[in-house]
Amino acid sequence: MPKACKEKKYRIHKEVCKVSTKAGVKGAKPASGAVSQGLVFNTDLGQHVLKNPLIISSMVEKAGLKTTDTVLEVGPGTGNVTGKLLERVKRVIACEVDPRMIAELHKRFIATPFHSKLDIRIGDVLKADLPTFDVCVANLPYQISSPFIFKLLLHRPIFRCAILMFQQEFAERLIAKPGDKLYCRLTVNTQLLAKVDHLMKVGKNNFRPPPKVESSVVRIEPKNPIPNINFSEWDGLLRIVFVRKNKTLLANFKQTSVIQTLEKNYKTWCSLREKKIPEDFCIKKKVEDILVDGEFDKKRARQMDQDDFLSVLHAFNKEDIHFV
Repeated sequence: MPKACKEKKYRIHKEVCKVSTKAGVKGAKPASGAVSQGLVFNTDLGQHVLKNPLIISSMVEKAGLKTTDTVLEVGPGTGNVTGKLLERVKRVIACEVDPRMIAELHKRFIATPFHSKLDIRIGDVLKADLPTFDVCVANLPYQISSPFIFKLLLHRPIFRCAILMFQQEFAERLIAKPGDKLYCRLTVNTQLLAKVDHLMKVGKNNFRPPPKVESSVVRIEPKNPIPNINFSEWDGLLRIVFVRKNKTLLANFKQTSVIQTLEKNYKTWCSLREKKIPEDFCIKKKVEDILVDGEFDKKRARQMDQDDFLSVLHAFNKEDIHFV
């Protein structure tokens, strides 16, 4: 066995031995229905284990898995979804932050033919580099939903699709259309990078312990290729216009803090290119001219679609005004 593989298995074995003699973990909070077979679920970590086998089977089916696939699972918990995935694919990479859950996974699969197909990664998935994978299936801790989805969508090499469980309102934001109440910066950013479909609603009682909110499952399919833009600058534009999404773009851009930021960015851009700034240059007037000339001044972010935002971004960039 290669040395690296031995060291990895030793570290995992050490973690399992360390936690298997403990009844709980520091900070774990028992809740109604939160104790199962002596294991206390830590709801602070978003541990709400999906227990309904019909929903689990449906999620796995919607993933369109192939026998050659490598699947990334985030927050496997006690392995209810993991087991179904292992039956269908070549390899499952399970990312888990809680050593007690890692012990449960080993205990559940160590004596099965699936154990050799299970690759457990210990640690915070937001702080680690994502591995190469074909499909992602996850019942996510809801508190990491937003940062994880963008980490996922910006990951390369590109993956085929993701089947993800979210808080219902968060899922509705992902699929919102211009004019919808929940249409927001998250919506536009996500739909720039991926096609998002709502698959099913999932009630609280399908989890152990039950969460305080309803849930939904969505299917995310990355766009390939994505628009050739600077994503940081795109997000900078959206941050400005969605602070007050019901106001006109002209009103949002007239804010002193916005004008000051754009002026600073412009001066930095000119300095890096050794370009002289005209003596009569006024950033406030320039911004207003761009919006009026492009007929963006009276538009409101809540009613604009992706093409509208791309047009605004290109109009500003054409005049060397940037958002980062």
